Amino acid sequence: MPHGDTASIHSSIFSKLVPHNKLGTLSCISLIVNKIIGTGIFLNPSPIFQYLNGNVGLFLLFFIIGGIIIFSGLLIYLEFALNLPFKNGGELNYLIRVIPNPRGLIGCVYSFSIVLLGFSSGNSFAFGKYVLYAATGTESVDDNLVKLIGVGCITFCCFLHMKYPKQGSNLFNFLGIFKILILVLIIFIGVLAFGGFLNLQPTDNFKDIWAFHEGTKPSIYSISVALLEVIYSFKGWENVNYVLNEVDDPYHILTVAAPLAVLLTTVLYFMVILAYLVVVPKDEMLSSGVLIAGIFFNKVFGASVTARLLPILISFSNLGNVLVVSYAHSVVNQELAYNNYIPFSCVFQNFNYSLMLHWLVTVVVLVAPPSSEIYEFIVNLYIYPGTWINVILTAGLLYLKFNKKKENWGEFHLKEDEELSEDGSVVSDELQTYYPHRSETDPLLPPCEFKPRPKIISTPYVCVFIFLIANIFLAVFPFVQPPNAASLDIPYWMFPVLGTGVLVLGAVFYYIRPYVTKKDIKYESDYIAS
Repeated sequence: MPHGDTASIHSSIFSKLVPHNKLGTLSCISLIVNKIIGTGIFLNPSPIFQYLNGNVGLFLLFFIIGGIIIFSGLLIYLEFALNLPFKNGGELNYLIRVIPNPRGLIGCVYSFSIVLLGFSSGNSFAFGKYVLYAATGTESVDDNLVKLIGVGCITFCCFLHMKYPKQGSNLFNFLGIFKILILVLIIFIGVLAFGGFLNLQPTDNFKDIWAFHEGTKPSIYSISVALLEVIYSFKGWENVNYVLNEVDDPYHILTVAAPLAVLLTTVLYFMVILAYLVVVPKDEMLSSGVLIAGIFFNKVFGASVTARLLPILISFSNLGNVLVVSYAHSVVNQELAYNNYIPFSCVFQNFNYSLMLHWLVTVVVLVAPPSSEIYEFIVNLYIYPGTWINVILTAGLLYLKFNKKKENWGEFHLKEDEELSEDGSVVSDELQTYYPHRSETDPLLPPCEFKPRPKIISTPYVCVFIFLIANIFLAVFPFVQPPNAASLDIPYWMFPVLGTGVLVLGAVFYYIRPYVTKKDIKYESDYIAS
């Protein structure tokens, strides 16, 4: 598993380009917060609690486990990022390091996952749903109208990034702060209720936290689904890794801002869960199929206010998610084009065309499927391929860690010919980024100014194994038949089969592409140098 001739790549393609406004610490925190906090924290706790049959102890423990898993994943991504050049693409760069040969294969596999399944359809659909809910006061709305509003949502976001990028980043910064304030409000209300400052009937949810409702233990399947839902609710912690070329200080962002954003979101999630338990009685959480946040706000503000206020808050949350996902994934689409992993790569090297590609796929996935169960299906389809990617990355990291010297990894990464900068920090070509085929007129893609990195993080083995086991579980469990399989409009196996099939399709594309184009296809450094 050779590490490749990255130094020669760097020296052949460095160029000075026109600078642009980089993303600062707040913007990078917002990229993560906006992606993690979507609809889940307002909706998922109730079904998770039901899957666990009202066991408060397990309910809280599962969210702690979810936090441990995502922090393990964050450490793994940090180790990859700090051992490799700072550049856009996130997992793409890590996959290439793990599976460098045959050149271009893993890039094509990953590109099909990102381009075809890296859409914003789920949150666009949710945005349309809650906008109509706020306007009509009822959840029974026309799905076609929901889809139309969803198309308007993704169109607005892509147009904003295309024509007014600074305003786009300002908006997702605002929405990131707004989401945090919503969660802080829920927590504050929970504290007031716990202290007896609100005129609310106290709950007995904390009297016997390990008791199951009516003494009935949930099935292994239900417990597994609950864990699956908890882990899914934290999706988004890796978002800033996709856009490292666009940030002002990658080392600071990776080692300070990203962990801070994940820690902040994890703590807020746990505190919000506690607030729900303080205000909402166990019986209502078990019997209700509506938003748990809806029950919470109903008890505090009354039904009339909640019917309008809550859908507006959730729709803003969805908008923030669509804004950051459309931006980050379009940047990744562009990086895929720079390395010639996708058809018409010369076209999609332009950021605006990459945005249009993301818009097109999002609209098709949003409009094409049947309306029944569409939201859950889209969310699962969007998330699933990433579990196989994480399995490959984590297994690859284990190989690199077990063969550090051979693979020039970790403390063996720095070469003997490194020079010291004026401030005594290490400077090496290996630590610098490169920019293949960057257009000097493209304001969104400047070179990332090199800042020396004084330290490389080594992920503890226990964290690597936790993340590996969690992702194997996430990859395999969706193939298990649920008890209600016969009543589902969309077969339970559909999203894991489609998700896996898209990855396989990327490999098929790699092998048949030379026969279709009838010419030698070049990838990565070969394509860059051509």
